[in-house]
Amino acid sequence: MTKKRNARHWDAPQLHGDHPRPVTRRQFVSQGFMTGAAYTVGGGALSMFPASAMGQLSPDLDSLLASPCQITDGAGKIPFICFDLAGGANISGSNVLVGQSGGQQDFVSTQGYEKMGLPGDMVPGLNDPNGDPYANFDLGLGFHLDSAFRRGIMQSLTPGTEANINGAVIPARSDNDTGNNPHNPMYGIAKAGAKGSILGLAGSENTDSGGNSMLPAMLFDPEQRPTKVDRPSDVVNLVDTGDLVGILSKADATAVMESIYRLSDAKMSNPNVQTQIAADAAIKQAVKCGYLKAADIAERFGGTPIDPLLDTDIVADDGTGIFTTAEFTDGSRDAREFQKTASVMKLVMNGFAGAGCVEMGGYDYHGGARAEGEVKDFRAGRCMGACLEYAARLGKPLMMYVFSDGSLSSNGAIDNSVEGRGKGEWASDNSSTAGSFFLVYNPGRRPTIIGATPEEIAVHQQIGAMDAGGSVMRAATPMANNVNLLVNSVILNYMALHGETSAFDTLYGQGWHGLGTGLDAYTAMTPICNGVIANPV
Repeated sequence: MTKKRNARHWDAPQLHGDHPRPVTRRQFVSQGFMTGAAYTVGGGALSMFPASAMGQLSPDLDSLLASPCQITDGAGKIPFICFDLAGGANISGSNVLVGQSGGQQDFVSTQGYEKMGLPGDMVPGLNDPNGDPYANFDLGLGFHLDSAFRRGIMQSLTPGTEANINGAVIPARSDNDTGNNPHNPMYGIAKAGAKGSILGLAGSENTDSGGNSMLPAMLFDPEQRPTKVDRPSDVVNLVDTGDLVGILSKADATAVMESIYRLSDAKMSNPNVQTQIAADAAIKQAVKCGYLKAADIAERFGGTPIDPLLDTDIVADDGTGIFTTAEFTDGSRDAREFQKTASVMKLVMNGFAGAGCVEMGGYDYHGGARAEGEVKDFRAGRCMGACLEYAARLGKPLMMYVFSDGSLSSNGAIDNSVEGRGKGEWASDNSSTAGSFFLVYNPGRRPTIIGATPEEIAVHQQIGAMDAGGSVMRAATPMANNVNLLVNSVILNYMALHGETSAFDTLYGQGWHGLGTGLDAYTAMTPICNGVIANPV
């Protein structure tokens, strides 16, 4: 069938007849009335700075940075960036390949792929008119050859970067059109060691997660509530060293701040100075540490070019930048999302933060032409690819995770427009086709999927399964029908990349993570780091 739709701007708000009038922020974001947000977790990647960039305060203060003030470089964990596609985006089938219990190439039925938006002549197992297989593994993880995610990622990558990327897909249901899914893994990543000296969590609004989806309640830490980061100016302001660094040299500014610390320390250490509050000692320590941290920030970041717009790896017009100046600054929705992504990846990959998340809105794109979903998925792919390419340019590893609240399905109607690409239109919400995936970049080699045989590798690269009709098999894994456990499985895989699977039970407390004892079954890759990113393998 071919159906003709009235043209509309893809970024115009979506008014669905089967949806209530949006009243919450999450509903406004998912239907495109508001843009999404970005946020970061202050993190262990600060240890990636070269020694020459580290702050050099007076030797007698060095030991105070780590204890008792806990101004540390973190644990040297792999940078982590996730994408929260608000509204219920397509991930399985038309983008990332999913199959039955044998893995991505254990293909579901033609009718199952049709439900996931692929017409019968474009299903995995067939070739395109040029003779190329629709099941494409250029990125290690299998994508549909014409996946908008894949096309966007590849456009952002320098040829050859894809050879050091691999990933896994996790078929798992989540509720449609709601921010109540506890999809957000940020607190768990911080709990796994991505802690830093500058930020806790950072986000665009005053919510516990800082994004569209919630976080698992058991992971909540009130000290990690988010601070807004969704544009280059936010990046600059997060490590604002104040006017003093502009007036004086960095060395002189640091000396002034160090002197202020010493005066404060002398005052607070005087036994005759009392706050008359029960927590007198803790308050004094917090004040002293605040001044010490200010001195450390001045030494560490004073004069450092942290604006993404000034980073020629990110923005340049000579063909060397991931984005051109026009793409980054033309005021379009693309530019807004590129700025947001660049802000997060600049923080995370350069070590200003250990982990971050980019929320993108408008992914409740059913009920219209397929073209709308293709355009938005391609934009998301450009942003995903930008993170992977930036990691490659800096020679640092990255774990990138993509999720959405629910999913959708096609009724078989075809959009033959240029942007529709002859694929099935998205007709309605459908949580049974949902799933998440992650990609890992390793500068040393392509990450290795666990398994000694092709069959073993296949079931570690697809953690879970679809049935022949293209629906998530709920009994295949603990997380297939439980979003809390889906987050736990992502944290498990993050820890596994460091060779720290044995610490997973300790992290949660024995038995509280809900994944049982056979954790290897839910782990995709062998370690790429020997505990810290300084030792890639």
